[in-house]
Amino acid sequence: MSFLELQDIKTHFPVHKGMFGGKVTEVVKAVDGVSMTINQGEILGLVGESGCGKSTLSRTIMQLIPATSGAVVLEGQNLSALPQYEVRRRRLDFQMIFQDPYASLNPRMTVHSTLAEAIRQRHKDAKGKVLDQRIAELMERVGLDQRFMKKYPHEFSGGQRQRIAIARALAPEPKLILADEPVSALDVSIQSQILNLLLELRKDLGLTMIFISHDLSVVRYLADNIAVMNQGKIVEYGEAEEVFNNAQHSYTQKLLEAIPRIQHSA
Repeated sequence: MSFLELQDIKTHFPVHKGMFGGKVTEVVKAVDGVSMTINQGEILGLVGESGCGKSTLSRTIMQLIPATSGAVVLEGQNLSALPQYEVRRRRLDFQMIFQDPYASLNPRMTVHSTLAEAIRQRHKDAKGKVLDQRIAELMERVGLDQRFMKKYPHEFSGGQRQRIAIARALAPEPKLILADEPVSALDVSIQSQILNLLLELRKDLGLTMIFISHDLSVVRYLADNIAVMNQGKIVEYGEAEEVFNNAQHSYTQKLLEAIPRIQHSA
């Protein structure tokens, strides 16, 4: 049994014309028939330009946006068919890392409060020294000094904030991580550190990941397999090196041509 299976996922948005939600004049097909299988422990790179549907697909997998049709099947369970209270309970097993950690973290909450809230999603009775120890271990795992747990997000650099966001995603002990452009807002020197951290976490915790990016070179470094998305559809899928070195679809070839290359002087 596959770990995660997407079965003909369609996420369409009706466009209304007129006041008070008038009649539907057209339908935006943000995700239009995506089928894919992801194995446990795999990192899938989902690549495409802005507006291709990749973020909508990630939010559909997370059950933040309902699919128009199709099924998201996690460990044999159809998430799309569950009532909302069951989805909330099951969501402990799949967490998301967003592009902008400053926007995704509550500026009024310390690192301690942020991680404590996330830990209690699974361990409701965690408190006192036991809770503090869990928080300290989480911070150490993502490369943050536990002495900083009483600080607020604005007191950290962008890279440190993304580490806090990663720690928060890990706190409920998920099996699946969806990372939506998690390094695109960071300096290049910090990007590699975060990518290496994600690789370490996959190895140490046995995590399965979907890494979403517009940058094929970043995805190549991280992913086992790559799915290229354009206009709501997967237009190319394969092993990372195979897609990078032998792209079949013209859209993938265009993305590869857009990667900056260092020019060597004679």
